[in-house]
Amino acid sequence: MTLIEMIVVITILGVLATLIVTSSIWRIGEAKQSVALTNIKTLESKVQEFYVDCGRLPNSQEGLQALVRPPSDVGTRWKGPYVKEKDILDPWGNEFIYRSPGQHNSDFDIMTFGADRQEGGEGENQDVGNWQ
Repeated sequence: MTLIEMIVVITILGVLATLIVTSSIWRIGEAKQSVALTNIKTLESKVQEFYVDCGRLPNSQEGLQALVRPPSDVGTRWKGPYVKEKDILDPWGNEFIYRSPGQHNSDFDIMTFGADRQEGGEGENQDVGNWQ
């Protein structure tokens, strides 16, 4: 094999490797978005359990921490913990955002801003919420 042939083969392998890595990174981001939505739906049901037990929703200040530790005013009605501390983190390691009352739902919103931690975005940076 000549030097030119080796350079051509190495170049082709480099291009193929770049395509594979780029595709894999995109799929990982897509998977994290899907996991985020699934986790949000689970948290939504846990907030409903909290409501049934305590007679009220967690307020925005308490947030999803109310599912991990009892707020001071619920006493023995709190039957938690409803989730573990790690369950209130999105796939990027940030705490899910909880708002009550919600901006998209009248009772409450649970959301993540995605990988970039900023409102809006596309792909892995897209916002995911319980109104979707």
